[in-house]
Amino acid sequence: MKVTLSVIKADVGGYVGHSSTHPALMDAASQVLEEAKTSGLLIDYAVLRVGDDINFVMTHTRGVDNEEIHKLAWDAFLKATEKARELKLYGAGQDLLSDTFSGNVKGMGPGVAEMEFVERPSEPIVIFMADKTSPSAWNLPLYEMFANPQNTAGLVIDPSMHEGFRFIVLDVKTGEEYAVDCPEEMYDLLALISGIERYTIKAVYRRKDGEIGAVASTQKLSLIAGKYVGKDDPVLIVRAQSGFPAVGEILEPFARPFFVEGWMRGSHMGPLMPVPFHHANPSRFDGPPRVIAAGFQLANGKLIGPRDMFDDPAFDYAREEANHLANVMRRHGIFEPHRLPEESMEYTNLPKILKRLRHKKGLEEGEYVIEHNPEEEHD
Repeated sequence: MKVTLSVIKADVGGYVGHSSTHPALMDAASQVLEEAKTSGLLIDYAVLRVGDDINFVMTHTRGVDNEEIHKLAWDAFLKATEKARELKLYGAGQDLLSDTFSGNVKGMGPGVAEMEFVERPSEPIVIFMADKTSPSAWNLPLYEMFANPQNTAGLVIDPSMHEGFRFIVLDVKTGEEYAVDCPEEMYDLLALISGIERYTIKAVYRRKDGEIGAVASTQKLSLIAGKYVGKDDPVLIVRAQSGFPAVGEILEPFARPFFVEGWMRGSHMGPLMPVPFHHANPSRFDGPPRVIAAGFQLANGKLIGPRDMFDDPAFDYAREEANHLANVMRRHGIFEPHRLPEESMEYTNLPKILKRLRHKKGLEEGEYVIEHNPEEEHD
């Protein structure tokens, strides 16, 4: 039997500000998913959260991009949004870009990562969920997990992994996808995914038999909405062991913090801090960016877990180093490299500022008179 694992996330209201999620929202969403489990639509589910994002982990047999499953997630988010509005939480329903479901939540705001596979005799899975960052946050760790033998010893010593992996890389601006085979085309892969603003890894497959190993959400809200509506807070599913990287190899890339885009107002670079579930409450300058790791064993579609994989003192140094790097970046304030470069600011207030200054220049030169509209500053 093929099992589908769907992870769908959205921010439908922050508590307090953008820092966390009120338990009442998770309870409201859980009621909707529980009804679906009772009816047989779902095999199992878990409702988790990181920062102000709610994440649904769902197992079923309907395949990826199934309308019923996506509608279920949409209804659960709407139920949570109702509670958010009742509690007057910040940004209630902000990731739901429409009032009407259109058949698939992709393109409607929520982030989606799904994979379909036949369960192995033992099926360990790690699901990463991040807040205050974007889909390209997974580029570096996915490269290290599936292509870097210095991180993943199995690439060298495990015969079932020795032939390498195929990476599907998405150009988020054009929608074009590229298949890159490693290790032969490793330099080509790095040439693409080092450009984190434009290229993001969408999925990874084992070359030996085409078995899927990882899949990431790739939705960028600003490209969908045409304006700044917050960062994208991606999710990532990774299968572990028996022909895939071991659990320890999957977690290892996060033991050394690296910089990602996001943080305050989605406009700053900051270190991605691996934290246990109870520390997934970014508050300093709305950050720094956080990532949690939920481990599950699948048993006939049942979710055995989650186990909090970063709740381990072995990651204390990574958290300490992330705090140090956060101090270094905060020293720059609004200046680059802390603030994102100009080409990344197209969905913020910066284009309006430039337009107004150009009009001002024309006024000083006597070319024309500009009518100032104060409301324009706050769109």
